[in-house]
Amino acid sequence: MSRLTRRDWLNAAALTAVAGGLSPAMPAASAAEPAAPKPSRPPRIGVSTYSYWRFRDDTKLDVEQCIDLAARDGFDAVELLHIQMGDDFSNARLQKLKQRAFRHGLDLCGMSTHQSFVSPDKAVRQKNIDHTIGCIELAYRLGIPTIRVNTGRWGTTKTFDELMKNKGIEDRLPGHTDDEGFQWVIDSLTQCLPKAEECGVVLGLENHWGLGRTAEGVLRILDAVQSPWLQATLDTGNFLERQYEQYELLAPRAVLVQAKTYFGGGTWYTLDIDYPRVAEILRKVNYQGYISLEFEGKEDFSTAIPKSLELLRKAFAPA
Repeated sequence: MSRLTRRDWLNAAALTAVAGGLSPAMPAASAAEPAAPKPSRPPRIGVSTYSYWRFRDDTKLDVEQCIDLAARDGFDAVELLHIQMGDDFSNARLQKLKQRAFRHGLDLCGMSTHQSFVSPDKAVRQKNIDHTIGCIELAYRLGIPTIRVNTGRWGTTKTFDELMKNKGIEDRLPGHTDDEGFQWVIDSLTQCLPKAEECGVVLGLENHWGLGRTAEGVLRILDAVQSPWLQATLDTGNFLERQYEQYELLAPRAVLVQAKTYFGGGTWYTLDIDYPRVAEILRKVNYQGYISLEFEGKEDFSTAIPKSLELLRKAFAPA
């Protein structure tokens, strides 16, 4: 059998393309891309380490313990709470965390961070920019693809309990406007984006009080920045009015969904969330990312978290 030359191979490929209905001058790759297929599998469901911890003195578990519990309870992934990780951010510890999750068959699907860019003090904003860039680098070393970020708030409400009594609404700093605050947030997040792109870590701006209390506030920032590296983290428990309308507004930009449950009654409030309805909203925008449980009730986590997982698995099963 004679050996094919490169010319013979190209001629044969062209004839095959013609026979298949394609012009040899128009490679298949240049044809219009098909629409993304609708998901045929249920979304992966993770759990935030916050669900086991919740800032309560009697459940101050470290993230290693939470990873073990997440595996025991049957989750697919874990979202780390940055401030729960303590002070050891050595590479040795980070790689052990990654290995621990891997050995349990768990993805590290996100990391929730805290920052506030709502300050007239440039030095304060820079400190929060530097902190956020450091968190991006931590996520990169852990192989985490997205981190939750906040706008921050005016800080005129002195305690979080008081803020919750006021439904997340607080007075502006005297002499300043919301327009100023939004610009501080936009400018600050923009400075974090080069590092996000370099590390391949998407910033997910959460509807989390302050200027991000509403879907419209989050979208105002996303639309101003216009970057694939700044999208939304959709928290189902942080819209206290027009819940489903606001879910629909934010869902198309969501890269992570945090799903609140309140077994035993909520710590600050209780929302009645129709998760089959939430799942349908997400299906309509072809959301295929993770659902991360944030349990925020008073029931013991050992019973409430398995019930929460069952609720979410049922609600997000393929229609």
